[in-house]
Amino acid sequence: MILASMVDIPDEITEEQMEAWVQDFDSWDVCDQVCMNLFDRTPLVWKKIHDWSDREQEFVKRAAYALIACLAVHDKGASDDVFISLIPVIKAGATDNRNYVKKAVSWALRNTGKRNLELNTVALATARELRGIDSSSARWIGSDAIRDLTSDATKRRFERMKSR
Repeated sequence: MILASMVDIPDEITEEQMEAWVQDFDSWDVCDQVCMNLFDRTPLVWKKIHDWSDREQEFVKRAAYALIACLAVHDKGASDDVFISLIPVIKAGATDNRNYVKKAVSWALRNTGKRNLELNTVALATARELRGIDSSSARWIGSDAIRDLTSDATKRRFERMKSR
């Protein structure tokens, strides 16, 4: 499936194919690679984030958040507003205690916050809010995001962005 995701043509992917593939995800690496190599480049990606974030299957739900993380890096043309509109989706997933979902939610929030300084501010405010929720996974996600989004490496990244 990983190899197929590297050679398939994003514009030719159908919703039926995406649904069939996502049902076959049974590990985080297959999920993440398919999202990163193919699904985040399809015209259906934004719809699938919303569809899959409401699903109960662990790797289907993880795929929604992996897509947000991948789009934050790959979709240079997406506006800040589209990522801000996904903050409620991130918050909704933050109380899922399953390890693979929890880590993908954190990944989505962290990558959103690394896009630019404006989104960093939004992501940090969200992370601080998550730390105050009565949920061990939400608190972990909030702490993980704050640590990454305020790190020296992230600060250097923004400095490099400013100097371009």
